[in-house]
Amino acid sequence: MTVSERRPGPYLVVGLGNPGPKYAATRHNIGQMVLDHIADAAGGRFAAAKRAQAVVLEGRLGAPGAGERVILAKTTTYMNVSGGPVKALADYYGIDPEQIVVVHDEVDIPFDAVRLKRGGGEGGHNGLRDISKALGTKDYLRVRVGVGRPPGSRDTADHVLAPFTSTERRTLELLISDAADAVEAVVLEGLTAAQQRFHSREDR
Repeated sequence: MTVSERRPGPYLVVGLGNPGPKYAATRHNIGQMVLDHIADAAGGRFAAAKRAQAVVLEGRLGAPGAGERVILAKTTTYMNVSGGPVKALADYYGIDPEQIVVVHDEVDIPFDAVRLKRGGGEGGHNGLRDISKALGTKDYLRVRVGVGRPPGSRDTADHVLAPFTSTERRTLELLISDAADAVEAVVLEGLTAAQQRFHSREDR
């Protein structure tokens, strides 16, 4: 089996972000917005996790009564210390890094695009860097939700910690829905099939 093929569950799907209403609508929290979308579609609610600073929702992706078992998780720590909760959840549920899916904002991808990969660099993303350190590996799946580079000379940190523009908000729900579909595709179809589907789309 290659690392791009689908593996049996359960999967740990983690949405990254910062805690509190101050950050809820910012670009840095789009990973958690995606998990909220998945939870809403399933009619589930998050609850405090055992032994981890996170809220979780256990369920299945796919056909009712079948599908793949997943644990959806939103960290409740700040972004740059996401690794501890992810490691604690992986240990608690007995999930290998290869079956962890991290959903996060990505400035190196244009807004309104979703890209998928396993492993590789963190691109300056502090949340990913801390997860890689905690897990002792970079070999986990990433659903990278494009938020684009800051305009002009604006600082990248200021950009990701700011809310979406009015123009971006017009298609934000569609982007979140696409990212949620990408999570399901990675889990149910495997990385290669999901990449072929989402990477072949023309940017809207």
